[in-house]
Amino acid sequence: MNYFKTTIFILIVIFVNLLLAAEKNTHIILQEWQLIYKEYNAQGITIVYDLNNDQFYYNDTNRARKQYLPASTFKLLNSLIALETGVIKDENEIIKWDEKDRGIPQWNRDHCLKTAFSNSVVWFYQELSRRIGRNRMQQYVKLSDYGNHEINGAIDSFWLDGQLRITPLEQIEFLKRLYFEQLPFSKRNFEIVKRISIVEQTNSYTLHAKSGWATSVFPNVGWWVGYLEQDNNVYFFATEIDIIDPSDNDKRELLTREILKSMDLLQ
Repeated sequence: MNYFKTTIFILIVIFVNLLLAAEKNTHIILQEWQLIYKEYNAQGITIVYDLNNDQFYYNDTNRARKQYLPASTFKLLNSLIALETGVIKDENEIIKWDEKDRGIPQWNRDHCLKTAFSNSVVWFYQELSRRIGRNRMQQYVKLSDYGNHEINGAIDSFWLDGQLRITPLEQIEFLKRLYFEQLPFSKRNFEIVKRISIVEQTNSYTLHAKSGWATSVFPNVGWWVGYLEQDNNVYFFATEIDIIDPSDNDKRELLTREILKSMDLLQ
């Protein structure tokens, strides 16, 4: 009996060590990325997942699993839900501006899904969320396994100031499921969201991304997440930084691009 227990224990130890070794091989910490963060005087994390090589690269292991408000990165899922529930028919359907000046000139006009996504128009997505309603929103957030699934708070702002939280690693996993169309949405709706999320396209690569900025907490939470299709490979990325001052806002994208270039990606 003791021999049996000892054998089982040894096998468990071997199995755990194999798992740890596998994670060590696929999760690579790049301290040189900290130099890029220092150059930009920023605090945060960038994760890049190399699909073909099944490897995660990042600069901060602790922050990778910390939960943050998703802010406007939630517009990726919100767009899919809005299309799937039919509250908006496609990326070109117009919703009329209510003529309330929200202090951002590009928001002060009528918008369609395509322009609202690219300009991160909060009032447009608030209207979509009200049309979707709490029950359907909760259903799809849970089915999509998005973050902690919590949509407590106002139905039209829970991703900005409610209890919804997501980690940088969970952002990567969500982006992978979006890319491979492994979420509860139709192929048509995946294709629409993939189209509207393109921020740059050249002969050698296509870059999809969404920014986010949560101002209801301090430090503010800044995101730039997406994926890069290049050289017959896909690189999923998630950058999350502290925004102390509005001038930090541009650092989300600048940092990410600098890191991707350090990997010999982009141009």
